[in-house]
Amino acid sequence: MRLNQVTVAAVNFQASVMFYRTLGLRLIVSSRDEYARFELPHGEATFSIHLQDAVPSNGPVIYLEVDDLDATVARLQSEGLVFSSEPRDQPWLWREARLSDPAGNQLCIFHAGSNRRYPPWRLF
Repeated sequence: MRLNQVTVAAVNFQASVMFYRTLGLRLIVSSRDEYARFELPHGEATFSIHLQDAVPSNGPVIYLEVDDLDATVARLQSEGLVFSSEPRDQPWLWREARLSDPAGNQLCIFHAGSNRRYPPWRLF
């Protein structure tokens, strides 16, 4: 089994498209200003947005891993994105920063290295 895509709600389609393009995702499908799909810079999974009236209050948190968190956050901030938390080391051995997209979906930009899949407490 492989992850194909994740889709989140967008309440302002154009603002959401611009946000995810600023993050570095490549727009590959855009349909009637209500659905867009993006390719991520690495891997095969895709990410999409779909126009909705509202975003669920208990929606998912989207985690996007980068090699250099501090440089990525600095670049995104220079392009106008606002983070709710600056990069910081976490007890689960990840370094992460958080922000929201224009619809309020929560994103965590992080770097975990081998601890993403192989933390010291991994079961097998």
